[in-house]
Amino acid sequence: MIKFSPPHIDQAIIDEVVNALKSGWITTGPRTKQFEKDIAAYCKAPNVLCLNSATAGLEIILRWFGVGPNDEVIVPAYTYCATANVVMHCGAKLVFVDVNQNDFNISFEQIKKAITPNTKVIMPVDFAGLPCNYNELNDLVKSAEIKSLFKANTTEQEKLGRILILSDAAHSFGATFNGKNTGALCDIAVFSFHAVKNLTTSEGGAVVFNLPEPFNNLDIYNALCIKTLHGQNKDALAKTQKGNWKYDIVEPGYKCNMTDISAAIGLVELARYDSMILPKRKHICETYSKILGQHEWAQLPILKDDQRETSYHLYPLRIKNITEQQRDAIMQKIFDADVSVNVHFIPVPMTSYYKSIGYNIANYPVTYKNFSCEISLPVFIDLTDQEIITVTNAVISAVESIIQTN
Repeated sequence: MIKFSPPHIDQAIIDEVVNALKSGWITTGPRTKQFEKDIAAYCKAPNVLCLNSATAGLEIILRWFGVGPNDEVIVPAYTYCATANVVMHCGAKLVFVDVNQNDFNISFEQIKKAITPNTKVIMPVDFAGLPCNYNELNDLVKSAEIKSLFKANTTEQEKLGRILILSDAAHSFGATFNGKNTGALCDIAVFSFHAVKNLTTSEGGAVVFNLPEPFNNLDIYNALCIKTLHGQNKDALAKTQKGNWKYDIVEPGYKCNMTDISAAIGLVELARYDSMILPKRKHICETYSKILGQHEWAQLPILKDDQRETSYHLYPLRIKNITEQQRDAIMQKIFDADVSVNVHFIPVPMTSYYKSIGYNIANYPVTYKNFSCEISLPVFIDLTDQEIITVTNAVISAVESIIQTN
């Protein structure tokens, strides 16, 4: 059975994790701090905070910015539930908008229609690793017309004086927009290092700060280090200094720090990301496109255009002119050929909870159309060329058998 996205764990990772275990530092310590610095250098961003998940990173930024009841946060209807859940946790109003047909990313035109005086944050999602158009988004929130609508309720909101762009970049580590790496393309971006991501720490995430003056990104980093560790003003690393045991709780914070065991995995993966991980994933995706592009029914994902290049996190193939039920039948036949595939994602407005509070997928027709015919193919570093052929043969056979019988 060809798996969908198993993590790549080799001896280099095992050795570094063992070194972390032997070092005496298994929670947040020197490896986590080094990982933060290395990510900042990779993204060319001022500061990075590593946490236990991207979800925690998104929520902690919403809370830092003072998002709460009566505030609105705009997110794409086509995303994973984490993007939406964090807005609900803060008690704010979740405003879904539709996406683009061509690249699955949030629709700029729909964002413009959704902005109100209560809009505090826009959360674009770099679907499958392909960056959104951050030039458009940044220009929009900085425009005189949109800034004039903005109502600040907190010190941080007053200081920014406009809508915050908080990028859900869970998929897009290593992707580029106009030659710049994701992470430093807007105010704040959040990466995921979950087990299925290009760069994994088993579980984990990173908040990348790129806020404009008069903000001091280092000061915000330091403040959020406290907020994400119970509100305690000294972490374990600081308390190792002689006589520095005494600490204080300065706020009722959260517990979502990254461990050095997780960072050990990330340090190894980051060191070889551009030389090994990205090239292999690119090869897989380009090979899929070369083979499947010969078939009229295949709508290939955008991997690169004149502004953007994906991180090759997913390969979201769409089958033209089929129904959701046909898509599901095609997937079953692919599974029957011992090839694992997936769908990214079931749109949040289609899920039980969000339907129960009044969201309706009928209001997001492009989102539903894209979902109904999408099949994500396996992309992982250990996938061989022969297995790529096995995958594409299974897909072609399954699609053509369903199309011919309808």
